[in-house]
Amino acid sequence: MTLADALALGPVVLDGGLATQLEAQGHNLGTELWSARLLHDDPDAIISAHQAFFAAGAQVATTASYQASLDGFVRAGIEKAAAERMIKRSVRLAQQARASQDDDRDRWIAGSVGPYGAALADGSEYRGDYDLSIAELRSWHRPRIQLLVEEGVDILALETIPCLAEVEALLAEIDRSGQPCWLSITCAGDRTRAGEPAAEAFTLARDVEEIIAVGVNCIDPADAYPLVSSASESAGKPVVVYPNSGERWDAAARAWLGAATFNPNDVKSWVGAGACLVGGCCRVGPPEISAIRDLPSMTRASVV
Repeated sequence: MTLADALALGPVVLDGGLATQLEAQGHNLGTELWSARLLHDDPDAIISAHQAFFAAGAQVATTASYQASLDGFVRAGIEKAAAERMIKRSVRLAQQARASQDDDRDRWIAGSVGPYGAALADGSEYRGDYDLSIAELRSWHRPRIQLLVEEGVDILALETIPCLAEVEALLAEIDRSGQPCWLSITCAGDRTRAGEPAAEAFTLARDVEEIIAVGVNCIDPADAYPLVSSASESAGKPVVVYPNSGERWDAAARAWLGAATFNPNDVKSWVGAGACLVGGCCRVGPPEISAIRDLPSMTRASVV
């Protein structure tokens, strides 16, 4: 069953923050490569993290490729050919975690395509202020997209996109490719991180057949309900939503600040507003995913 088919049966549970789980497993991710470093240093740790989310009830494993760009690996001293192999490895590790499950539930692999700003490792994905043309953004994203697709992802997660220019670039890149994707932007209130109306981003995806779901991630949980409603109305597609814990990332201090406000009970209202793919992002771990799985509002025909 494809993920698009599954969404017609009811909500699907996403995983949580992969880096969050890797840190919980004792790994220091304080480099520019973030969780992608472990594609090189400790691949088994990534398998274990995916398995932890599957055990919690996640039906989708998102690959450790969010910050895995070719130029980022090269800056870290890794040759281009080896970098390409590691991006493909992110898919195989998620597939291995899926194959290790001892039941016949449907599970899918989402190839993470993070924003250009993530590769800069300076918090740019929370500003969207990089000065690149749509053509330049397409060119930058293309190699990773190709590598993930070649390795057999079920869907691409075009995620944490902070500005309309990058939305346009990614949509142009995948339009008419036949590759299923979801598009997820990051917002503050009802605007992209670059200050544009979020509804404009959702509307851009309306007529792109490859986009099977539209929504938001890496947002404050308090903003989730109105953004889900806006995405549903603007795009006319199933909605994806996976907020952060509610804590705030300080890029300069490289630390999370404030209190967690993520409440799995809020998922009921998100589903009511059109959310069909629901999980968590930064600082949301297996316990929260397990709580989402157990909600009556997440019951679907293919889950027993």
